[in-house]
Amino acid sequence: MAESPLVQLKDGAVRGKVRSGVSAFLGIPYAAAPFGANRMRSPQPVQPWDGERDATAYGPTAPKGSYPPQYAPLFPEVVIPGEDCLNLNVWTPDPGATGLPVLVWIHGGSFTNGSGSVGEYDGSAFARDGVVCVTVNYRLAADGFLFLDDGIANLGLLDQLAALRWVRANIARFGGDPSRVTVAGESAGAMSVTALLSMPLAEGMFSQAIAQSGAAAHTLTRDEALKVSGFLADSLGVPADRDSIKAVPLERLIQAASDLVVEVQTTPDPIKWGKLALNLLPFAPTVDGVTLPQAPLPAISAGQGADVGLLIGSNRDEARLFLVAPGVIDLIDDATLEAAAGTYGLPAESLAAYRANRPGAGPGDLLAAVVTDWFYAIPSIRVAEARACQGTANTWTYRFDHPDPEDNNRLGACHGAEVPYVFDTIGRDDVRPRLGATPSQAVADQAHKVWVDFITRGDPGWPAYDTSRRATGLISDRITAVDDPAAAERTCWDRIR
Repeated sequence: MAESPLVQLKDGAVRGKVRSGVSAFLGIPYAAAPFGANRMRSPQPVQPWDGERDATAYGPTAPKGSYPPQYAPLFPEVVIPGEDCLNLNVWTPDPGATGLPVLVWIHGGSFTNGSGSVGEYDGSAFARDGVVCVTVNYRLAADGFLFLDDGIANLGLLDQLAALRWVRANIARFGGDPSRVTVAGESAGAMSVTALLSMPLAEGMFSQAIAQSGAAAHTLTRDEALKVSGFLADSLGVPADRDSIKAVPLERLIQAASDLVVEVQTTPDPIKWGKLALNLLPFAPTVDGVTLPQAPLPAISAGQGADVGLLIGSNRDEARLFLVAPGVIDLIDDATLEAAAGTYGLPAESLAAYRANRPGAGPGDLLAAVVTDWFYAIPSIRVAEARACQGTANTWTYRFDHPDPEDNNRLGACHGAEVPYVFDTIGRDDVRPRLGATPSQAVADQAHKVWVDFITRGDPGWPAYDTSRRATGLISDRITAVDDPAAAERTCWDRIR
């Protein structure tokens, strides 16, 4: 294998690099730079280039702010300046191969942070195991998800679609099979995946999907999205129209959008924010009637995406992240627990099921379990239930159960804990604050294998989901198939979530 492999794409040639037998091609543009005349409009085609384009280093990242300070140490950001931020990265075992399965990864970050260049998304382990891995940048916050009811909406989703079209047109040049594409994502990336699954525009772009810790419950109505754009315009002191907001200096716009996210995720006023005080995502896909014709769950229930195999699930302790990182988990008392559960629609008597399953747990631990179910576990189950009624492509559900809270500063199997295990990048120093000092290679071996097995042969290794058995794969240092885990807690949410 050449140390500097050259691949000829439709738009021009790219020169990559080889490390440990894996060829990497980084920072390849899939759409034109979204600035100047292209600012806040649908992604435009790349201008072809002459000669060779260097693809040995990550390209520019989409403009974004910082994570709220309590989360920043746990989710290291990558910031690379430049305008060609609609780019992607490809890892392949052999550019000269044919017919390899493909993974396209959509990053998380509350639709306002993250990039395809985050270190734990290095696709080398997937390429090592025969999968062509692609990680994607897309526009974030106001540039990606501002809704003004002006005929332009969901630009971040349209970016993702443009990347998938690029994959379909070019991935064979890297050894991949465009008919064997699995689109996957975590958190906002998983919410994007279920949105794509529900969109007619995305039909035929992928044959399988993986949604990690994010499902079809987190979209905005038109009214909610207009409320957010009004708040943003007010904070900027400009009219709520696209030209006025585009005219604001980019750094000021980024900061204003980040300030809204921090407000809604730390001290939301329910009177001001309404349902968004629970959803916590002021920038997210909007059900605009065109790009996203209807909310994802009703669309999936009606059969959209029914021919796409799906692996979907969540982590056992997702919401511990949001109580442990800010240092508030021990400040929760029983009265606060019952009031907060009531805010999510769960009556006090239903807390008995949570207490019974967690003897000795404090009120903060119980609240974390309740929020985990409301925000992550139950929405994933609802998608699986909706698809189980279709009788076409199978759905598999999982729960990631590692580590225990005492092993990683009380975070447990929190939101984002599974990602380095799935990518087999647990050896990186920058994931230790989230995973603990001694992350388990045995767990990484199991989790990574599950994803590789699903991507390559369409079966993660346990029975598909149905509403009678509700088989679920519990992932730790072994894979255990359990029927309807935590059933008593699941049924607490019937007719509520």
